[in-house]
Amino acid sequence: MISKPAFLQGIFPIEGSGVDKPVLLHPDLTYTVPPGVTAQPLYFRGGNGTDELVTVLLARDGAPMRYFPIGARASTHVALAVVEDLEDGSVLEVHLAAREGLTGTIVIDLGLVEV
Repeated sequence: MISKPAFLQGIFPIEGSGVDKPVLLHPDLTYTVPPGVTAQPLYFRGGNGTDELVTVLLARDGAPMRYFPIGARASTHVALAVVEDLEDGSVLEVHLAAREGLTGTIVIDLGLVEV
């Protein structure tokens, strides 16, 4: 079996829309599983450069899949290997929930493997 890594990553400016209103963090943080492939999330790492808690939400096909709270000026690393499969055609997006008006920077590194 041949596998191929895929990554959603970068450093992004943020502006909060409300803790109960997650929004797409950046268009580059969208991944569609290619036809005939199954993808598996392997890990999530995130860093929050603001002075307040933010929450990163992984959404699959528009529905919440996983929540990752990241404390003020803190980071998180969560292993996701063997948690679940994403079938071909599934769309994974990285959303952000933060206090309305909160601005700052966030680091995102989501690793996946296509099999």
